[in-house]
Amino acid sequence: MSMSMHFRHAAAQLVKSGLDSGEGHSAVAVGSSGSHAAGGAGPRVVRVTRILGIDPGSQRTGIGVIDVADDGRTAHVFHTALNLLGNGTFHLRLRQIFDEVSAIIDAHAPTEVAIERVFMARNPDSALKLGQARGAAICAAVCRGLALTEYAPKEIKQAVVGGGSADKTQVQHMVGVLLGVPGRLQADAADALAIALTHAHTRSSIERLGIPRTAWRRRR
Repeated sequence: MSMSMHFRHAAAQLVKSGLDSGEGHSAVAVGSSGSHAAGGAGPRVVRVTRILGIDPGSQRTGIGVIDVADDGRTAHVFHTALNLLGNGTFHLRLRQIFDEVSAIIDAHAPTEVAIERVFMARNPDSALKLGQARGAAICAAVCRGLALTEYAPKEIKQAVVGGGSADKTQVQHMVGVLLGVPGRLQADAADALAIALTHAHTRSSIERLGIPRTAWRRRR
């Protein structure tokens, strides 16, 4: 079974079993009625990490928050799309991104952030605006002292769907399946959740294999 297939299978099991949500890093005791197992061993403690995924955009910015346990299970916590079109100037859009991402961090207390890396747009002005929107979101995370990791669009699609050429509809569907979110997800929010799932998958693989992230990128 490939790494991405293993990730999708492990995450899908959460839909059936469920995962207790915590804030930031938390510990969840897993055991039968909290009783000690034979031999005096207590319940196993599962460490849970909260991840914020950000899909930056100059018109809408996707936000997705998930919990990931150290045994690979993931759980949906929150998602939304920030609508930036109501602002009179582009500078106010950047302020809205910074303010709202900061408020979401304060409300949900993630300890790690993942964001999509800027791709080369055909329109230089669009690429510049996207980079500035991305910078506003990054500043919000850095100002809260959070660790931040970047992922390329193809890397995200490969991790969640299994192919780097997947379209948005496929990403929306797979994110809903993996996290057990009913109904059709808004596209930007689905992308943000996909980014968070990619980070969960990557950090789990790195910890399991004991290799640095730079080496992991070369392997892929």
